[in-house]
Amino acid sequence: MRRIAIINQKGGVGKTTTSVNLSAALARLGHRVCLFDLDPQAHATTHLGVTPAGDWPSMYDVLVNSRPLCEVRRNVGENLWLAGSDINLAAAEVELAGVIGREVILRDALEQDGEEYDFLFMDCGPSLGVLTLNALAAAQEVLIPLQPHFLALHGFGKLLETTALVAKRINPKLQVTGVLLCMYESTTKLAQEVAANLSAYLERSRGMAVPWARAALFQTRIRRNVKLAEAPSFGRSIFDYAAQCPGAADYLALAREVLRGPTAMRAFHELESAA
Repeated sequence: MRRIAIINQKGGVGKTTTSVNLSAALARLGHRVCLFDLDPQAHATTHLGVTPAGDWPSMYDVLVNSRPLCEVRRNVGENLWLAGSDINLAAAEVELAGVIGREVILRDALEQDGEEYDFLFMDCGPSLGVLTLNALAAAQEVLIPLQPHFLALHGFGKLLETTALVAKRINPKLQVTGVLLCMYESTTKLAQEVAANLSAYLERSRGMAVPWARAALFQTRIRRNVKLAEAPSFGRSIFDYAAQCPGAADYLALAREVLRGPTAMRAFHELESAA
């Protein structure tokens, strides 16, 4: 099972859109997928048509009340399961403040869970608090969505530093798989410059003892598309809402790229650079 945390401490960069639609794309391709919503805003939960009313156990109960994951997740589509969030999760940061080993509660819960999936995605909120640390401690891979503008790059270094600290102190297997550009407009010079700068930065990291040493910029770009913005209000993934739109095509392409794995991604970029 590939455990992938989707993180960025900046809001509005496409984390939840990516978490939901990448999960749905892989499920449509026949893979068993589970999505953990670790954001107290519960946007991924709502996006998949589940009302976060607090009448069903959530990730709060897993982290704070030691509830088994099997009592929290629910089937929300063919090959797709959700362990949802609700507003109670906002209190977890405070309630876990004095708990020893609070960063590895989710990892322990996964080790006790007998259910196997092909992919486990963790949608994290726009912070680097204890909820995101739990995701990083439980994950094998990190996927970072970014908007292609320079302000989005300012927090990128801090995010990488956090993955390095977690890899050093809690989870030595943690690796940054790649960076995904969302809301991309190929006709703008700025988007092209940001993509080039990111590629160059990742290339300079090759051979270094850091979790992003083998990361790549995803070939797939998630283009700006109004259907992607509309789908959450209907409680549907982009494939159930507008399967023929560019947003659906982009996330299906991303799913196929993720399936090829980090090694194939790096090989593609090495060939591209050589050309």
